[in-house]
Amino acid sequence: MKIAIHNSPGSFSDRWIDYCKEKNISYRIVNAYDTDIIQQVKDCDAFMWHHHHANYKDTLFAKQLLYSLQMDGKKVFPDFYTGWHFDDKVGQKYMLEAIDAPLVPSYVFYTKKDALDWIEQTIFPKVFKLRGGAGAANVKLIHTKQQAKKLVKTAFGKGFNQFNKWNYLKERFNKYCKGKDTLLGICKGIGRLFINTEFAKMHSPEKGYVYFQDFIPNNKFDIRVIVIGDKAFAIKRMCREKDFRASGSGTILYEKGIIDKRCIEQSFIITKKSKAQCVAYDWVFNEQNVPMIVEISYGFSTHGYDPCPGYWDEKLQYHQEKFIPQNWMIENLLNKNL
Repeated sequence: MKIAIHNSPGSFSDRWIDYCKEKNISYRIVNAYDTDIIQQVKDCDAFMWHHHHANYKDTLFAKQLLYSLQMDGKKVFPDFYTGWHFDDKVGQKYMLEAIDAPLVPSYVFYTKKDALDWIEQTIFPKVFKLRGGAGAANVKLIHTKQQAKKLVKTAFGKGFNQFNKWNYLKERFNKYCKGKDTLLGICKGIGRLFINTEFAKMHSPEKGYVYFQDFIPNNKFDIRVIVIGDKAFAIKRMCREKDFRASGSGTILYEKGIIDKRCIEQSFIITKKSKAQCVAYDWVFNEQNVPMIVEISYGFSTHGYDPCPGYWDEKLQYHQEKFIPQNWMIENLLNKNL
């Protein structure tokens, strides 16, 4: 079996390549951005690309390329079931509801009237989100009808910029205060007030829909569970100070004993239902202490999970040993080929 790998430094591809070298697996480094990429992978059996939601080129065609190669009979990562809803909270809502997964109640509207009618009869607070963005970007807690109506007016008017400059500066300042960023980081945040990101320059504002979720109170953390094939690992992410958001906080706990086993069990069940190769679940707990999903993704930080002391198998048995999750991705492709 020969695997074609799009190499993007700092992504999963670094470890994919290392694993292929270690195990003497035939591989070829290709450039997914080349116009002849289909020809480049003709004699390969598989194609792997850790495409990123914040790279405007990736968002233009990564899914289309992967699914085209999958239709041609090649093994791909991420495949259709794994990646079609990546960085698309609206798509995730429909998918998770369709398979009866315990999603935090979510609402999407495609007309201004429908959204305003709903606002009049719902209760607050609610969480407002754009369909894309990670690390709690584009996520706001809405306390009143007036705040929600203002967002609806923007959603069906000028739309929302793809990059919130002031929030970015605020994030960098907060991390600096916690000793997790430098003065250079603050300067970069100030610079972003005047120089937009490449992604924001290339994409039009988000508009034409509005998406809300119920606010689940009293959560001081979330549980992030990642399932790859028949294995799962997890972390506990503490919320930011005076904030309801845990994603992107940078405060992470890794001990096995602090992970609610129900989140592991449910993650395995939902992954099987969704037929996905790899899913990262963000779990919170409602007022009855029932685990509920906030959102999902196929991608995750390459190094953020290295301190995990072990993983669970499908029988919920815990294995206290170090592991490299990117290796499992290749192993699962190889096993499917047998």
